[in-house]
Amino acid sequence: MDGTIFIGGGGEEYGEKQGLLLKYANRHGLVAGATGTGKTVTLQIMAESFAAQGVPVFLSDVKGDLSGLAKAGDAGFKLHDAFTSRAEKIGFDDYTYNAFPVTFWDLYGDQGHPIRTTVSEMGPLLLSRLLELTDAQEGVLNIAFRVADEQGLGLLDLKDLQALLVWVGENAKDMSLRYGNVSTSSVGAIQRALLVLENQGGHKLFGEPALELSDIMRTDTDGRGRISILASDKLMGAPRLYATFLLWLLSELFEELPEVGDPDKPKLVFFFDEAHLLFDDAPKALVDKVEQVARLIRSKGVGVYFVTQNPADVPEDILGQLGNRVQHALRAFTAKDRRALKQAAETYRDNPRFSTEDAIREVGVGEAVTSFLESKGAPGVVERTLIRPPSSQLGPIEISERKALIDASPIAGKYETLKDRESAYEVLTKRAVEAAKEAEEAERLEEEAESVAEREYRAGRRYSGSKVGRSTSRSKSSSGGFGKAVTDVVLKELKGTTGKRIVRGILGSLFKGR
Repeated sequence: MDGTIFIGGGGEEYGEKQGLLLKYANRHGLVAGATGTGKTVTLQIMAESFAAQGVPVFLSDVKGDLSGLAKAGDAGFKLHDAFTSRAEKIGFDDYTYNAFPVTFWDLYGDQGHPIRTTVSEMGPLLLSRLLELTDAQEGVLNIAFRVADEQGLGLLDLKDLQALLVWVGENAKDMSLRYGNVSTSSVGAIQRALLVLENQGGHKLFGEPALELSDIMRTDTDGRGRISILASDKLMGAPRLYATFLLWLLSELFEELPEVGDPDKPKLVFFFDEAHLLFDDAPKALVDKVEQVARLIRSKGVGVYFVTQNPADVPEDILGQLGNRVQHALRAFTAKDRRALKQAAETYRDNPRFSTEDAIREVGVGEAVTSFLESKGAPGVVERTLIRPPSSQLGPIEISERKALIDASPIAGKYETLKDRESAYEVLTKRAVEAAKEAEEAERLEEEAESVAEREYRAGRRYSGSKVGRSTSRSKSSSGGFGKAVTDVVLKELKGTTGKRIVRGILGSLFKGR
């Protein structure tokens, strides 16, 4: 099946062979089904097929099973006979075991190369989603980003943002006059949310060197696409972080890749597993952004495939853009489940040979109801399909094998060492030090002026031979009158409004007591 990703099919109870046309693979897709129905294997065989056709793949490994893509299956595997029998049944004549080029990534840096972005690249919208901020708090965060842009303050990691927010809070009155209300309570709420994120390990996401998109769009020396696997088993402990990071990556692809129209095959295929996490409690602005990205990113040559338990997890406007579908079994235990099942069946082009609704309910493990775009991008007739067996190992590889692959990776050493160049934290720290020195110098001048005044007072009293009061009246000042008058003016300015503005205008009391 040249130019086609072979999915499965065949056999007496199934229709013709089912495949996904490469030229329509950037029209996005859906892999859905209840837990234990075979979604992970479908994801695995699709990744294999794309890679074999020279298409790079990015996917998340939620259960830790997909590392097996890096190792060929073997005849000693307990399902070997079942796999070879299935291959014969569906006409998969060239079925062989094979390994695929894999790059392992891990936000925490434990099971793969560290993967990072900067606070600036994440932006206030996605960061607000990540921190679960209210509208008022999101407004304050937008102001902070605006200030950082205007003052040339680089926001690379969390300490940059934390330092900037303290500065904004200390200067809230001045900020409010220019940008609108800046509540110190909102600043405090954002800081607390950042602390929670930091405790969850989210601080490891932010910093440099940041991910270069070209490193997830590589091919190997044989022309096969590399499969980038993001270790997500630990990341799933912070589901909002997981969903926001993948959405950021999708947005970056949309922003940076050039327009290519409809290529013969995708430049990258992106699998978004546990897709419901992206949309749970998501504000409308965020859902609109996802819809926009999904609608337009196909012209950048990127295919996005949402993997979830139920098609209802994906908003209808986005679901309507997913032309290539693999639907594993849905369970209908409740009235709500039955409505969802019926709704899922109605999205397919009917096949007169069977009821789509019944098929979705009845298909077994490793079977699915499929529909792929055909000529001119029209949806194909729904078919019952027996999914082809994987060529790579089913299940995870050993830890030692993973480490060996990480060490031999073409990007080994590129992201492992964290860089901490001058950014907002360092700039604000420098300003704080300078402000402290100015304050110290002002205090020294005040002490010197008081010492001069004291000496002049004593000298005047000694020479007059009479008791002289400490009046500040200029008429009672004699030999040191002019010098004292100048000193008083300097002290008044340093101790008054202007002097305070010198310190506050630079940094306020941001690092007071440090």
